[in-house]
Amino acid sequence: MSPMTQHALKLNGIELHLHAAGPLDGPPVWLLHGFPECWYSWRKQIAPLTTAGYRVLIPQMRGYGDSSAPEDVAAYDVLTLCADIQLAMDALGQQHACIVGHDWGAVVAWHLALLEPQRVRALVTLSVPFAGRPRRPAVAIMRELFAERFNYILYFQEPGVAERELDADIDRSLLHFMHDCEHLLDEKSPSALLFEGMPPHAAPPAWCTPEDFAVYRRTFEGRGFRGALNWYRNFERNWQRTEHLGDRQVGQPTLFMIGDRDPVGRLEALTLERMPGKVPHLEQHRLADCGHWIQSEQAGEVNRRLLDFLGRHYPCPADAQAGA
Repeated sequence: MSPMTQHALKLNGIELHLHAAGPLDGPPVWLLHGFPECWYSWRKQIAPLTTAGYRVLIPQMRGYGDSSAPEDVAAYDVLTLCADIQLAMDALGQQHACIVGHDWGAVVAWHLALLEPQRVRALVTLSVPFAGRPRRPAVAIMRELFAERFNYILYFQEPGVAERELDADIDRSLLHFMHDCEHLLDEKSPSALLFEGMPPHAAPPAWCTPEDFAVYRRTFEGRGFRGALNWYRNFERNWQRTEHLGDRQVGQPTLFMIGDRDPVGRLEALTLERMPGKVPHLEQHRLADCGHWIQSEQAGEVNRRLLDFLGRHYPCPADAQAGA
């Protein structure tokens, strides 16, 4: 693997920690993680990308790990999250990039593509689809649909509620997310706790070694999940602030991948159906025997499709490949 360097960028009112690898003159590829993960969730993509000659940049997103975690919920709206990456690209002098995002990182990636139609040359999103700005804030729709049953996104809305459960035992919470993500939409009372009814787990899943798990744990130790949960508390603010993007299409070549067991596929079934109307240059794949943690669970297949896509739409110069 290409040597990894770490950087602390002061921008947009925070300090953003960034991991980078690969040739300095390689085409930049940004890898944006989701909830509740960290930069290390892309560990299985680093070597294939840098070997191919790409410059890989992996931020620890706002609210996570060593990056700043502002207290104000409004500090986590999607345009602010996008600005973190835009200003980081400015600081590094990048005129073009490919953006890759998973989960909430995919939400940021979709919006970066809308905001930066020239600089973002290619887009890869995992697990979370996009079909444009909804007619109403998504959280308002969820409150109607889930008035009589539990919904984890609604459970995350009130500051302090989810934190009490998740922060009480970091290991337990991470193990449940890794093992039980497919059960987050199971039927239960709207007053239930998130992990209620889920059996305990003694070890991480096969795709996450104990050494890997220790990196995830360190991301949340000492600070808990509050900053990460604040991303979920901006649905209405996101809707208000993105009105000017409502009519735009994602014009870049786009690769979308989702696991066949990913609960987001059920939650966002209508969005998946409508996505080609907003993303005209779309390639999409449903990976078999795969849950939500797609780049870890099916790393080989994700990497194969990612490199094939980049080779066709964001190729690496031959000299950069030879020097990687």
